[in-house]
Amino acid sequence: MASLLLALAALTTGLYAGFLVCFMIGIMPGLKLLPDDQFAAAMRRFNEKVPGPVFLVLFLGVIAFPVAALVIPVDGRTSAEGGLVAGALACAVLSHLVTVSGNIPLNSALAASEGGDDGAARRAFESRWNTLHRIRTVLSTGAFALLVAAAV
Repeated sequence: MASLLLALAALTTGLYAGFLVCFMIGIMPGLKLLPDDQFAAAMRRFNEKVPGPVFLVLFLGVIAFPVAALVIPVDGRTSAEGGLVAGALACAVLSHLVTVSGNIPLNSALAASEGGDDGAARRAFESRWNTLHRIRTVLSTGAFALLVAAAV
C-alpha cells in the first residue's frame, strides 16, 4: 500500500508540475503576443475551465498522496526516504500557498474586470501572475523530483 501511495504521489505531482510547466513555456509566451483584449479574454476563459474535476484531483492529490505515504507505516523505509517525501510535501504546500494567496486572487480580479479596461487589467495581472506562476512551477517540479528520488 505504501508503494502505491508513493507512486500516486509521484504521478499526481508529476502531472501537476507538467501542467504548470506547459503553461509557463508554451501558453503564457503565446498569450504574451496577443493584444490586451484577446489576452484578457483568453486568460478569463482558462481560469473558468482549469479548475475542473481532473485538475482538482491533481491539485488535491499532490498534498493528499504524500501525506498518506508519510502516515502509512512502511517496513524498511529509511529516514532519508521519509525526508524526501516530507520535502516534497513541503514544496507542494508552498506551491499551493502561492496559488491560493497569489494566483487565484489575480484570476478573480481579472474576471471582475471583464467589460472594463482590458489594458489596465492586463497590466495589473500579467507580470505578477507570471512571477507567482514561475515560483509555484519550480516548487511543484522540485516536489516531483523529490518524490521520484524517494521512490528509486
